[in-house]
Amino acid sequence: MPRPISVTDATPNGEATPAMRVVLVTMDSHLLSAVERTQREFARTLPTLTLSAHAASEWSERPSALERCVSDIARADIVIVTMLFMEDHFRPVLDALQARREHCDAMVCAMSAGEVTRLTRMGRFSMDGSSSSPAMALLKKLREKVMKKEPGEPKSGGSSAGERQMKMLRRLPQLLRFVPGTAQDVRAYFLVLQYWLAGSQENISGLVRLLVERYADGPRRSLRALARPQAPVEYPEIGLYHPRMQAPDTGRMGEAITLMPRVATSGTRGTVGILLLRSYLLAGNTSHYDGVITALEARGLKVLPCFASGLDARPAMERYFMRDGVSQVDAII
Repeated sequence: MPRPISVTDATPNGEATPAMRVVLVTMDSHLLSAVERTQREFARTLPTLTLSAHAASEWSERPSALERCVSDIARADIVIVTMLFMEDHFRPVLDALQARREHCDAMVCAMSAGEVTRLTRMGRFSMDGSSSSPAMALLKKLREKVMKKEPGEPKSGGSSAGERQMKMLRRLPQLLRFVPGTAQDVRAYFLVLQYWLAGSQENISGLVRLLVERYADGPRRSLRALARPQAPVEYPEIGLYHPRMQAPDTGRMGEAITLMPRVATSGTRGTVGILLLRSYLLAGNTSHYDGVITALEARGLKVLPCFASGLDARPAMERYFMRDGVSQVDAII
């Protein structure tokens, strides 16, 4: 990761702003390239803010990486933790997180083991059970309503359950927008989830800016006026990808086959469907995918590289690989 930057910035009043450290701890390294690009952006727009990221998957083979993570947590002003649900991943940093929780401006823990998630502290909102408010009661009722199964839906839930969860995630910040008090911190938590689950460089930047704008405190409080986060950029939950695609607003990710470049659809030697991980596409970590796609096209094959949110690719396969119950591809990678 880039080294901390010591250049000073200034508030609208012309006052110098102090350094601020934001630390992101997550499961693996596929988002680190997006974080590095975000840090370079901050070097231009928020030069006193340092963003560093740590991947738990590296700790078993590189003890020095774990040591750097623990050291960064101890000095962090805002801590963001995601996807730490395996004991080998969260146990090595749990003590450091617990020690820092009350001394940083905010700690946001999401999609992780209960021991980690309970450490969330954002303003007046806490996950340790100490937060109780009308907003939390409303949140529980809304969740039960949105997650209620439709008549005839399979007990397992399948993709419908996932679709309802994403619908809830998008609606809750809108519903909580004008509810005062703790509800605004709850709203910020759900916005963090929106940014993270569509983890492009733009959304990583927006996530950090949101937390800085709302929670930077003490001598760092002047940074709030400089953060100015944009709303989460939305990307298709199910769609197609191509390195030469130019979809409006979403670039190389789109939903319509008509957005695919001619080189992907003009092959005459068969059709290959490729299943891709959406999170890698959002992070811009696609060189390995691009190489496979280009190699197949060079052999005269049509390619349909598609993705779906989560790990269940069936909705994408049904949409792009099937027609009237008949397969439209000769092979799947």
